[in-house]
Amino acid sequence: MTALPVNIIEAMDSPDWWGPWFARGDWSRWRVFLRALFGLSMSAAELAIYRECSGRSEPATSRASESYADVGRRGGKTRVLSLIAAWLAAFEDWQEYLDPGESAHILVIAKDQTQAGIAFGYLASLLLHHPLLHDLVVNDTADSVTLSNRVVVRVASASFRGLRGYAVAGLIADELAYWFDGETSANPSEEILAAVRPGMLQFGGRAMLLAGSSPYRRTGPLWNAYKRHYGRPSPVLFWKAPTLVMNPLASKSEITRAYEEDPQKAAAEFGAEFRQDLAPFVDPEAVEALVVQGRRELPPVNGLSYVAFVDPSGGSSDSMALAVAHLYQERDCGVLDLVREIQAPFNPSSAVLEFFGTLRAYGITTVTGDHYAGEWPREAFDKVGIEYIISDKSKSAIYQEALPLLNSGRVELLVNQRLITQICSLERRTARGGRDSIDHPQGAKDDLANAALGVLVLAAADTGPMKISPQALARAKEPMRRHLNVYGRMSRQSGCCRGAVFGQLFRHVWPMSRLTAALRRCFRTPAEFMRVFGLDAVILEEGASKMTELTRLIRDGAGFRPRISAKPLI
Repeated sequence: MTALPVNIIEAMDSPDWWGPWFARGDWSRWRVFLRALFGLSMSAAELAIYRECSGRSEPATSRASESYADVGRRGGKTRVLSLIAAWLAAFEDWQEYLDPGESAHILVIAKDQTQAGIAFGYLASLLLHHPLLHDLVVNDTADSVTLSNRVVVRVASASFRGLRGYAVAGLIADELAYWFDGETSANPSEEILAAVRPGMLQFGGRAMLLAGSSPYRRTGPLWNAYKRHYGRPSPVLFWKAPTLVMNPLASKSEITRAYEEDPQKAAAEFGAEFRQDLAPFVDPEAVEALVVQGRRELPPVNGLSYVAFVDPSGGSSDSMALAVAHLYQERDCGVLDLVREIQAPFNPSSAVLEFFGTLRAYGITTVTGDHYAGEWPREAFDKVGIEYIISDKSKSAIYQEALPLLNSGRVELLVNQRLITQICSLERRTARGGRDSIDHPQGAKDDLANAALGVLVLAAADTGPMKISPQALARAKEPMRRHLNVYGRMSRQSGCCRGAVFGQLFRHVWPMSRLTAALRRCFRTPAEFMRVFGLDAVILEEGASKMTELTRLIRDGAGFRPRISAKPLI
């Protein structure tokens, strides 16, 4: 009769147990990992490897409750984690912790079912294909193995809702760094682990959470575990090692070529280093601090000058988003008043019409957006009487300008978890030339973030109301005289001073102020406007605000007609 293995190292090495599964390759470093995980004694040589990979000086004397194997690709981590799970399933007795009818579960979770199936295949082979352990199996399917000792090994969906209720004796979290976050999925990695941990409490500290992954961004559960546990005394083991340390037989030439092609990516893939060129855009705590609790939307207020930014979409895959904001001048703070999102699929024309109603309620006649889809947004908004201005900044540039506003607390955000999540999930990427770009992670969305941060950058750039001297206002009230303008048509003007007032308005707040909307529909550029009115004599000085008076002059005295698109003054 074959004797049972004393510990997992013996089971891994014994030809009577799982030795044939690990006959190829050099698994010596992984044996050190297993000794550290289960609190087994080490030799001097093994202790040196332990110190190198754990960052600690002294090994723990008891088994760890959690372990994180931050190991480069092809380092063997999935096979070793499957070995640990098979050990927990076949050789450890959990029945004293179970109620009648209850089973202990060994769960295998990855980003998706297909990837989890790789680890499950290794694990199932250790049970199904061993002549002795096969007798423990009472049922097996494509994604589960049920043993006679009241243990069930199964692939579980990466859903924090679906994982509640299990008695979890062991969890394999494969490629944890690449699990979805809160923006790309309704099941973020943090929530999944939080849902599993309570199911491990009933096993008296013997249950194990086994995470293995090559690193990625400097955020998420793997990064957090690294900061908290690597190189520190802890019941949680964090093991960090490049591919060639854990698997000396890996192809050195292939790894060298990868470093030559993309050093940053190769350092993450094979060097077990979190990416330096891929960092969070902003500290989530800083963003959360800017949310005004209880404020989901602000109604329009008479006397405030609002700006708007839209992130357009064709309606098939991405959302279309609109944001409205204003500048709170006393605090030099951009206030987000409203965000609207129409999720795909939708009719773009209907979306524009819906946004028109919102813009009209806030007295907005111009909206800024990006270069999406060529002339379509401009034409669509023009049909409803809204001028669409193409932003002179790229999306990345908008995010870069928004960052100091967020960090300095110069904005107020609304209670909108989807918006906050999108902002917090933005990534800063550094190209080889050193140039930074900011964008959403692969597979994520940033429609709300683009609209909200775009409008806050616009609001922060607003210089506020014009300050016109009394002399300029007096001259602007002089009786009007008619003359032919450069278009050969009659226009009304009270001398060059009124042109000076309007010209200064253009110079200071183009293209943001609502007061320039009528002017900009009549002239293609500020320069064209200035040529018509002549700006040789400019009387403008810092003084009391006269925006109300100037508004009246524009409405009543300058002869502007709203909604006259691409026509001169008459």
